[in-house]
Parts: sequence; C-alpha cells; structure tokens
Amino acid sequence: MAIRILPALGDADPGNALLTVLARLPGAEPLPPVTHSTALLDLLAALASESVTRLPEVVLVHERIGPQPALDVVRETALRFPAVGTVLLTSDASPAVYAAAMDSGARGVLALPAGPEELAARIQAVAQWSTGVRRHLGTGGPPHPAGPGGTLVTVTGAKGGVGTTLTAVQIALASQAAGHATALVDLDLQAGDVASFLDVQFRRSVADLAGIADLSPGVLKDAVFAHESGLALLLAPAEGERAEEVTDRAARQLVAALRTRYDTVVIDCGTQMNAANAAAVENADTALLVTTPDVVAVRGVKRQVRLWERLQVRKAEDTLTVVNRHTRGTEIQPQLIAQITGTRVARATVPAGYRELQPCLDASRMHELDSRGAVRQALWALAGEAGAVRTERRPGKPGASLVPHGGERAALTRRRRRGAGER
Repeated sequence: MAIRILPALGDADPGNALLTVLARLPGAEPLPPVTHSTALLDLLAALASESVTRLPEVVLVHERIGPQPALDVVRETALRFPAVGTVLLTSDASPAVYAAAMDSGARGVLALPAGPEELAARIQAVAQWSTGVRRHLGTGGPPHPAGPGGTLVTVTGAKGGVGTTLTAVQIALASQAAGHATALVDLDLQAGDVASFLDVQFRRSVADLAGIADLSPGVLKDAVFAHESGLALLLAPAEGERAEEVTDRAARQLVAALRTRYDTVVIDCGTQMNAANAAAVENADTALLVTTPDVVAVRGVKRQVRLWERLQVRKAEDTLTVVNRHTRGTEIQPQLIAQITGTRVARATVPAGYRELQPCLDASRMHELDSRGAVRQALWALAGEAGAVRTERRPGKPGASLVPHGGERAALTRRRRRGAGER
C-alpha cells in the first residue's frame, strides 16, 4: 500500500527540493503541499471527518511553516489527529531541537537537506507506526470519541456591557442540554465573569495550565470545574495580572486539548483582544460578535472586525454578529448592521428582557434562567445557528423539520405536556 505523505512547507526553495526527492521515493504517494498551518489543520480535519483512513500516514512539517510556530503545529496535530505521524523538518537537528520536537509529539526529526535514503527510512518507520495506531483504533471510526475535534464557538463583545458572557453561558448550557459534552472557557482574562454568572467558587484557572507542556486528560480533569448544570468550566484567573501568562501558544494548545475531549467548546473572549483570545477566534468554527443596536456598539463591531482582518485573525464575512436587546422600533436593524460591518448577522436576535434576567443576575444563577422566557429561547436558538447544538432529521421524512437531541428533546416534551394540561 502506498504511503500518503502530506508536506507542510513554509520555505519555497527547500520545499521544491524536498518535493523532488519525495516524487522519486518508491511506495510514496506525496499529496499536494500546503503552505501554512491553518490550511494544514483544516485539511486534516476535513479528511478525518470522513474517516480515519482518509488521513495521510505521514505529515512533514517544515520549521518555517507559519503563522503558528512549527512545534505548536506538531503538538496540535498530535493532539487532534493521533493516527497521523508527524516529522519535523529543520536545518538545526541539535539535541535540544530533537528533544523539543519529541516533547511536542513528533515521531521524528529530519535535518535539511535530507537525502533519499534517510528520508525513505524515516518515512517508512513513521508510516509503520501510523498503521499500527490505526489498527488499534479501528479503521471505521474517528481517531477520538469526540472526532477530529469538537465544535469551537467563540463569543466576543463589540464593547463592554453588550451581553457577551450571558451569550456564552447560555450557548454552552444549550449545548449541554442537547446531550453534547460541553466545556465553557473564560478567556476574558482580566475581567472574566463566568464564575459570577454561575455561582462558582474556584481555585484553578486557565493561567494554571499555561505553563504545562503536556495537557493530558488527567491534567485537564484537575483544572476544570464540574458545574451542577453538567458544564465543564475553565475559568479566568482571579488575579488579573496573571493574564500575561496565557500566551497565544498556550491558548492554541489548550483549545486543541479541549477539542479532543469535548463535543463543544464555548469560549468567552470578552471585549479586549489579546494574543490568547485572538488565537481562539482564529481557530473557531463559529466566531460570534455580540452587539446592541446602537451607534457606539455597531462602531465597535466594525472596529473589531477590521482589527481581526488586519492581523489576519478572521475575515469579516466569516464572523457572525449577534444583535442583543433588539426591538422592532429601533432605528438600527440587523440588515443595516450587516451592511455597515460586512459581517453576517444571526437570524436569532435577542430581545431586551431585564425583568427576565434580573433575578438570576442578582442570585448569580444564570443557569436557572426561565426556559419560557424570550431571552433564553432566543439564545438557545442562536446556539443551534452557531453549531453548538447539532440536530437530526426524522428518519423516513424527507424535508421534515429538525428535531433536538437528548435533554433538549425531553424538555420540549415536558413543555408540550404542560401545555396540554398533563401533570
């Protein structure tokens, strides 16, 4: 069987030379190269969503791949796609570099320029290891119970006070109620309020994981707080000065580790952009930007998406804007917000509901928000639009309406019974 090799190259000249050597290797099937880390991880995720057998046996990661550092790319590939063998290509094959590559999850290191015999031997060894892992996992299933990576939804505010944390909390609760294992992460590192919204006293935080090289399942389990709602919470540090400890590298590693363990990961990114939450937004399946229908907040949306575009974090058209405290009488309607900002605007708009929210806010019990209230219903509908709640069609009924999973279906049944007068 041919060995499928995916080159991830960041340097044109060494890359061309390497592709020439790969093309001449017996039994090798080089795939078209990718030129940056985002393209590599997206391609692997797309292949893994079909079947583990679609993944290449070997990925060659060049030291200058970018925009993520090569070792971060190796680490994330190993975490998300454990059936893929990764080889680091480097001009510095010193013991220190070799040790760092092994710690990151690489299966080998190749010094450049690499000769045909050395390249063939390393690829063969890594391919045999990959085949053994796939045999252990089984060729018909995904590489991890949660698939190649759980759904990642980030929630950012156009400015303070627009309802960012409320949105993140309710989306996570909707996902959990639908039967998805869900983690809620507070990356508003200096002013995070997730703990206050959910009446949590905590000791561990995101900052405690920032310096750990290997985020094993045991390490994650010790750091997360198991909330009574079923959510796994990873909270912002109580000391705001510790925000500096959470770098973009630490955030990428954390996100990758969480996505291997949870079906859905919801991240509250707050309103102030830093390296950590920018990395989360860049890797999100859905990036939500919360605004209210007023001039100041809408200008905040425009400012934020332009910043993301300049820093190549995310394009405006790939951002989903959520309108909170929406009323029909306001002059600024969702269609106008879409035109001004260049973003997509969510179909689910959230009405103003101070009376509905105030008792839960005062008690720090936002997980007890009334299921009959308009605010919660709108936010849970938004969870489905954002991909945090996956739905299924009724079998044998083409075009039938989507129906909820798990706990959401049970809650819907209870509401129907109450409406029919059943006790």
